[in-house]
Amino acid sequence: MVKSYLDLVKECDTFPYYHDDPEFYKEHLANYHSFHVSGCKAVLGYIPNAVVEKFSWPEHCWAIDAATRTVTLVAPQDAMPEQRSDLMAETLAQAVKGDDFEVLKGWRNEKYPIYGPGGQFLFEMERSATPLFGVVSYGVHATCYVQDSDDTSSLRLWVPRRSRNKQTFPGMLDNSVAGGMATGERPFECVVREAMEEASLPEDVIRANATAVSCITYHYVRDARAGGETGLLQPEVEYIYDVKLDASITPKPCDSEVEEFYLWTVDQAKEALANGEFKPNCAVVLIDFFIRHGILTPETEPDYLEIIARLHRRLEFPTASHAT
Repeated sequence: MVKSYLDLVKECDTFPYYHDDPEFYKEHLANYHSFHVSGCKAVLGYIPNAVVEKFSWPEHCWAIDAATRTVTLVAPQDAMPEQRSDLMAETLAQAVKGDDFEVLKGWRNEKYPIYGPGGQFLFEMERSATPLFGVVSYGVHATCYVQDSDDTSSLRLWVPRRSRNKQTFPGMLDNSVAGGMATGERPFECVVREAMEEASLPEDVIRANATAVSCITYHYVRDARAGGETGLLQPEVEYIYDVKLDASITPKPCDSEVEEFYLWTVDQAKEALANGEFKPNCAVVLIDFFIRHGILTPETEPDYLEIIARLHRRLEFPTASHAT
């Protein structure tokens, strides 16, 4: 099946929108418990009911209300983020010990920050566990490209293939550089780190050539390709960078996450998109690249307006600014 650009966007931004069908949206939310932290009024994420039922919640730090479908991490009113983080870590350690969730078998030993209204840092948690709670996570994606002239026909893109042994989206195509932002990390520094770790690109090259160009937001519902339980929610903020490289610079796999890199024409990338070969969020990053470089325009794409809107979803949960 050939996929349109809008098909690919919808495949990444899969959680329903209230304004499309308010009644369906309300009915759909009945499949989830809302995630809260005591002392914070905001909903921080949605947890599937099946996950709530399967978790072994330590009673001294969790309040589960079946009537209101809420799950609340209970901590003292004056609790510091470290205290909440410790309670979450205790909960997850118990889940790992009980072998309760497949997704936790991809334990990364990386901590992701969770924010409340106004960007208040509430606590941090293990990266692989974030989809269980449906909280917002942050990352960076960069497209490395070579362009000999202003004509887009000369533009070529560095496209990596993910390792076939990865737990998530094995063997699928990816963006040149991509990764999650750990607690306290800034977007640009994350790009520099990931470029070195995943593509063997020198730090000085990235610092000189990486340009912040966009930000994409979406609310993804994990399918079987993501590894682990299906139906988990993954709302994400991705900071987008372009990296124009000299033809003499070649990205190379540096860790076990990337199998190989291809230097593709725009037409080759378009064909792979249409065939559904790209990881869902990497497909939308590439679509955003096409829009910004005049490859995808209102005159050539009938779904242009909806694509633009869906690439910049206003998420249902608090988000944080990463301005210094």
